[in-house]
Amino acid sequence: MDEVAFNIFNNSNDNNDCDNNNDSISNNEPSIYVFGYGSLVWNPGFEYSKCITGYIRGYVRRFWQGNVTHRGTLDQPGRVVTLVEDKEGICWGCAYKVTGDLALRYLEQRECNLGGYMTAYTKFYPRVATEFSGLSGEAFPVLLYIATPSNDYWMGEDSLEKIAEQISTSSGPSGHNVEYLLRLAIFMREEIPGVHDEHLFGLEKLVREELIKRKVCIISVMGNQPQRINRDLHESQRRPINFEFTTKVQEKRLRCLNI
Repeated sequence: MDEVAFNIFNNSNDNNDCDNNNDSISNNEPSIYVFGYGSLVWNPGFEYSKCITGYIRGYVRRFWQGNVTHRGTLDQPGRVVTLVEDKEGICWGCAYKVTGDLALRYLEQRECNLGGYMTAYTKFYPRVATEFSGLSGEAFPVLLYIATPSNDYWMGEDSLEKIAEQISTSSGPSGHNVEYLLRLAIFMREEIPGVHDEHLFGLEKLVREELIKRKVCIISVMGNQPQRINRDLHESQRRPINFEFTTKVQEKRLRCLNI
């Protein structure tokens, strides 16, 4: 565990007591919140006791990091997101509460060793503060993973058209690069309605157009449906009915009446 994570890990319980009785992991162990803004928002891959939607300030999300281990190859790298400093910027995502160091060791391998990211920390602002979330609405520290131009996989800024073309033609062991982009866009629309991510949604539009031009079916690049994540601890009270839940709606039968 690196020094940044260690410091937050040991101070988080004293400065930010957000525990409630619903936590499935022992509260005797130190805990930490990890901020997800890319694939972590829909595919965390580790155990956690809470998932809270919200945002961080001073950063924007950009598809400027190359990837050769998950969504691309050495011959044809894909593009994934990183955070770029911006004084007026806001980046929406979700914070996962993890206990013990197992999740952090997993993330160190996934994000740092394989992905080329480094660790940092900042303040996280919860989107919802209610009796169900167990949060006061105040900001609290989160650990995040960020790529910089100094890493070997950095690709940097380019036109949206060129980035979209690269995403449309790249895939790796974890699946197609298009899936990464579209599932991130789906997260924003479903979980953070009303917030417009110009960079993300602009790329989504261009990638969809690119797939049509190449006569590629979107379903063929989306992989398996990820497991539904319960967020903010009261999601069932605010979640709208959509196609995923139509099977739960009781069947209605019509009767013909003589009138």
